[in-house]
Amino acid sequence: MEKKLYSTEEEFLKDYNPLDFDQLSMTADILLISVSEEDQTNYRKTSKKCMSILLVKRKDFPFKDKWCLPGGFLETKKETLEECAKRVLKSETGLSNIYLEQLYTYDSINRDPRMRVVSTSYIALVDKNRLTEMINDNACWFDVTILSDERFVDITLDNGTVAFSFKLEKVLREKTTDRYDFKIVKNDYLAFDHPVVILSGIERLKNKIEYTDIVFNMMPEYFTLGELQQVYEVILNKKLLDPAFRRIIAKKVVKTNKMKTGEGHRPSSLFKYKH
Repeated sequence: MEKKLYSTEEEFLKDYNPLDFDQLSMTADILLISVSEEDQTNYRKTSKKCMSILLVKRKDFPFKDKWCLPGGFLETKKETLEECAKRVLKSETGLSNIYLEQLYTYDSINRDPRMRVVSTSYIALVDKNRLTEMINDNACWFDVTILSDERFVDITLDNGTVAFSFKLEKVLREKTTDRYDFKIVKNDYLAFDHPVVILSGIERLKNKIEYTDIVFNMMPEYFTLGELQQVYEVILNKKLLDPAFRRIIAKKVVKTNKMKTGEGHRPSSLFKYKH
C-alpha cells in the first residue's frame, strides 16, 4: 500500500490513529533510602547507623503478598513522571515533601506479566527517624546488609520480623567506564525486577556522594562530624580514615557554636551544611 502524503499537519492529524502503534504503559517506582541510627538501649554506647529501604507488601496479583518498591502507573493525560512518583509515594506510604531524583529507566520486555510496562525509577533520600508522617500499614522499613565480591552481590533485608535475601550477578557492560549491568540469580520475595532497581540505586548513591552534596538530604540541620562520617561509611560500605574524610567534607560544612551533650559522651561540636 502506497504511503499517503500530507501537505499540512492538520490534514495528517485527521487521519492519525494512535492504535496503529504499539501500546505500552509507564510506571514510576521509588527507592526510598534512609541512613539512620539503630535503636540503642544503652545510652553509653556509641550510636551506630544503618541503611534502610522502604518496601510495600502487594495486596493484589501479580506477585500478591510479595514485597516491592512503592510504584504505580502514570496517568498519561494528567501528570509528568515526577508528579506520578510523588503521588505514588504519598498514596502508598503516606510520605510527602521528600527529596526525589530520577534514577534509571527499566524496559525489559517481560518485566511485568500483565503487559509491556516501562518503569522510570526514582531514588528518594531521608532520615526515617526524623519523619513526622506515619507510613501506611502495608509499608515497612527494612535494614540492608550487602556482601559482594568480584562477580556476585548478596543483599539481605530485615525488618525485625521478616528477613530474606536475594542475589545478583554483576555483568560488565563497558570496560572503559567500569559500568555493570545486574542479573538476578536468586529472588523469592521481591516483585518484578526490583532487586535490580535496589542495587542500581545503592550503587548510584555510592558514586554520587563522592562528587555531590546529596548525602545532606539524610542529615538533620545540625550534626557532629562523627555522625556525618558514619553516614558516608554506611553508604560506601567501608571504613574511612578520619583525616581523609575531613578533607572530603571540609568545604561542605561549617562549624556552629552549638554543642551536642549528654548520651554519656564528651560534648561534641555541631556542624551544618554550608550551602
